[in-house]
Amino acid sequence: MRMELTTAPGSPERPNEDWAATALPASAQGGTLILLDGVTPPPGDDGCVHSVPWFTARLGGALVELSGSRRDLTLQEILAESIRRTAGAHRSTCDLSHVRTPQATVVVARWDEREVEHLVLSDSALLFEAPDGTVRPLLDDRLDRLPPGSLASEAIADATVRNKEGGFFTAAADPAVAARAVTGRTPLDRVRALAAMTDGAARWTEMFHEGDWADCLGVLHKEGPQGLIDRVRALEDADTKRTFLRRGKTHDDATAIYALL
Repeated sequence: MRMELTTAPGSPERPNEDWAATALPASAQGGTLILLDGVTPPPGDDGCVHSVPWFTARLGGALVELSGSRRDLTLQEILAESIRRTAGAHRSTCDLSHVRTPQATVVVARWDEREVEHLVLSDSALLFEAPDGTVRPLLDDRLDRLPPGSLASEAIADATVRNKEGGFFTAAADPAVAARAVTGRTPLDRVRALAAMTDGAARWTEMFHEGDWADCLGVLHKEGPQGLIDRVRALEDADTKRTFLRRGKTHDDATAIYALL
């Protein structure tokens, strides 16, 4: 089994808000990977005295522990409990009802000798490669299906679509959001490799259109996660006229995990 992970901050002046981990059981049968993309809040009060990296580290730590030790729980149940634990760690000091309380996208994949389970919440990507080379993207595409103008400003998004019915969902302080995640199970013999990436790394396909998801997985197989992120950074630096980078950050936090089973 080959497992690789790379993460790079969007700017050396800001902490990396992504978080990722892989784990293998002592029996060497099965494993898990977890990837979070912390949501950067706009300037101003978000009701919390803690940073986004504080939040993703605690949520990610709970996900690693439970996904490895509680095989009796589904990934939705594990996400719900992890959110509950994390919320409990700062409920007494923070306003967890604030629309911008710390939050993150979530990808979890867990496998044993029989099957691969997956969970995706919001716009990070998970890819499965079959033994014949076919690549299947497992995505939560609700951001792509928002009504026009929903993301015109942070205020509009917060008021109309963030963690709201008909909008999109992230892991924040409400365990019930776990039921909104995209989940499924795939027989292990139908998965040769898998990859997870935050949208900062997925820009190679989603923003710059350098190749489809199968091509992206091919880069990960040949060059590893660092190779993919290096390619993204080169494309960002070359887009001086912001042909592709029309809005948002020039460099985003970028994280990718590749696992060859």
